[in-house]
Amino acid sequence: MKPDLFEAPDYYNLDDLLSEEHKLVRDTARTWVKREVSPIIEDYAQKAKFPMQIINGLAGIGAFASYIPTKYGGAGLDQISYGLIMQEIERGDSGIRSTASVQSSLVMYPIWKYGTEKQRQKYLPKLASGEWMGCFGLTEPDHGSNPSSMATNFKDKGDHYLLNGAKMWISNAPFAQVAVVWAKDEKEKIHGLLVERGMKGFTTPEIHNKWSLRASATGELIFDNVKIPKENLLPNKSGLGAALSCLDSARYGIAWGAIGAAMDCYDTALRYSKERMQFGKPIGQFQLQQKKLAEMITEITKAQLLTWRLGVLRNENKATSAQISMAKRNNVAMAITIAREARQILGAMGITGEYSIMRHSMNLESVITYEGTHDIHLLITGLDITGLNAFK
Repeated sequence: MKPDLFEAPDYYNLDDLLSEEHKLVRDTARTWVKREVSPIIEDYAQKAKFPMQIINGLAGIGAFASYIPTKYGGAGLDQISYGLIMQEIERGDSGIRSTASVQSSLVMYPIWKYGTEKQRQKYLPKLASGEWMGCFGLTEPDHGSNPSSMATNFKDKGDHYLLNGAKMWISNAPFAQVAVVWAKDEKEKIHGLLVERGMKGFTTPEIHNKWSLRASATGELIFDNVKIPKENLLPNKSGLGAALSCLDSARYGIAWGAIGAAMDCYDTALRYSKERMQFGKPIGQFQLQQKKLAEMITEITKAQLLTWRLGVLRNENKATSAQISMAKRNNVAMAITIAREARQILGAMGITGEYSIMRHSMNLESVITYEGTHDIHLLITGLDITGLNAFK
């Protein structure tokens, strides 16, 4: 088991932009990742299993409820703190960050924003502590980039709703106690429903044989005449915009998280370039290797500045969905490019589990298309700057 020697790059002294609380939150998460994630993650990725024993630790560093008010079990932190936690977790592994960001942004966020006080009191403390895990059901087998065409539906049966349909590619599904499910009513309007494990007709088969996000549990949500109590409907916002607002929060977290994966690949490649000898000198002394490394740190620095500014806008409630899309798209593309370049610096060693790079590269192949594909985010920016809708 190799020690975690990671040193975070900060070429433009961005720490000067962070408060002491920000740095404390980040460093706490970083220390936890080094101690609890790095020593086990390669083994769990190889076995394609999620390490359930880290759930309490994730809760302990605020990964599940960083910006949720303390009255509901959250940490009451700001958006930059949330982003820094996601950055550090994804430095460890994208799949672990997926578990955390789904719990916070896609499960706790809609309950907090759109639920009743009774729902908040019932679910949020359990989710914040990790006693319960949650998942988010939007994507369907036949409806990914176009969720407005979803087929999952519910009918009013007087004293309850009857839910039918299916969701696909759902992180945390195999072990979640509660699912936030988006479905159409009889008037084709989209609503959020809280579906609990144990409800008759609700099953969560796991998806196997993944080459990406192997340390994350992914599954389906199947609804076969599931009776949903009427008090389980999220009443304070409906329509597709409600679901997409949750994705804004998650995509914001991804923009930070991707920086973590990129930093880990860069740090690994930089260290290796100084140690690996060829032709009588370290390979880091060769011009083409320096070119790769210089371009990596440049792109990481640009992404850090972009995302910090987005965090400031989020704190001020000024960030737009299009701005979040730009950061998600840019930063994930940046990270996957750096992972590929870093793998080349390590040569054959770059494909082994002795180093993190190939695992990051495989994970980022999923991150670049989930919660809005690379191309969809590009068109969101295009719509925002032209006012012309390419989706119609």
